[in-house]
Amino acid sequence: MNKKYYIIDFDSTFTQVEALDELARISLQDHPDRELIYKKIEDLTNQAMEGKLSFRESLAGRVKLLEANKEHLKLLVKHLKKLVSPSFARNKNFFKNHADEVLIVSGGFKEFITPVVLPYHIRKANIYANTFVFDETGKIIGYDETNPLSFEGGKVKLLKELQLQGEIHGIGDGYSDFQLKEFGMIKKFYAFTENVARKSVVEKADHVTPSLDEFLYINNLPAAISYPKNRINCVVTAQVPDQVVKQLKKEGYTVKQVEKLESSQVAKARIIVAGGKEKISGEVLEAAGKLKLIAYLGNAAKAISLATCTQKGVIVFDDFKKPASVLKRITGFINNGDSFKSVNFPNIQLPALSNVHRCIHVHKNVPGVMAHINQVFADHQINIVSQYLMTNDHIGYVIADIRSDYDKVLLKALKKVENTISFRVLY
Repeated sequence: MNKKYYIIDFDSTFTQVEALDELARISLQDHPDRELIYKKIEDLTNQAMEGKLSFRESLAGRVKLLEANKEHLKLLVKHLKKLVSPSFARNKNFFKNHADEVLIVSGGFKEFITPVVLPYHIRKANIYANTFVFDETGKIIGYDETNPLSFEGGKVKLLKELQLQGEIHGIGDGYSDFQLKEFGMIKKFYAFTENVARKSVVEKADHVTPSLDEFLYINNLPAAISYPKNRINCVVTAQVPDQVVKQLKKEGYTVKQVEKLESSQVAKARIIVAGGKEKISGEVLEAAGKLKLIAYLGNAAKAISLATCTQKGVIVFDDFKKPASVLKRITGFINNGDSFKSVNFPNIQLPALSNVHRCIHVHKNVPGVMAHINQVFADHQINIVSQYLMTNDHIGYVIADIRSDYDKVLLKALKKVENTISFRVLY
């Protein structure tokens, strides 16, 4: 079996920002023409990332404008450590488990890249980037012009020199990342759009990945969450405030706004967020096949068929006055399995655990289901780290945290437990 390598960009990929742009904001904060210089640096960055300017011209132009020194670099590193892309931050274990196969390849500079990525188990020998040249006072006066990464097509030149033997995947946001695919150096190029989506790059990608979760999911690699948020369709009705819509998009959900809920939309939705005057009948809810959650900005008991939701394993949250509270409940349920303050589910608040898989089982509240669930785990020799059960008059809500690896046979067996309403693996 071929070894797999993962070539990952730094700026706007591993981190949320372009580091040289941020360095300029630090080093030029007292400069009278700082806004004009910031704009020039940002323009040079974008032109190179979109393939409209050679990387070498862009790099030389930006470094010349910086007016930065080693003290500014220290401040930059501190700043960048707080701006690691969220999906990278939550998937630290991926880097730990693939330390030999992950390479950071960037047109940026080792002086700020190395201290940011080392805490993520990236090997120092696997960090490929440019290096600054300093004068005797510590001021940046240039860069190593012999480094292949300082040239146009530098990433292609570097990979030719490395001669990696195996299947290579590239992840990045810029034109220089796509060039690796264009010149046949990698098998697939993934356009990373969590922070910025460049049309000229996205159009050329083998796959658009709005987060590292998406990349790990489609490549069957273990991830911090079992299902990427960009694959969770969230239908929002017209009466929902803009602030709620913006936050849902920021969380990474695929958001579709509609004037009125129809069966065809409910059939595709995993989350529905509805305004206080929207009525959701049992007839409409019968179309729900993937639906997991309804967040209602009003009195759900007067507007939604809660009985149908419960029968289908759909959790309902509502709030009369604070939309932010509903958002908090959505996040708690999707990220952690929390049912606290649900209208129709037993209420549970759960601790977040690391290095486990969290399984959520919803079933009719009848005797014997819990024993059957535990028998399935026992039959598959799965040790349970922690387990929670709460019931109400209609349903039982079970959360089981397991540390062992599992296969699809286990999941199928849990779904087939008699009186099961729904089952999912959270992470």
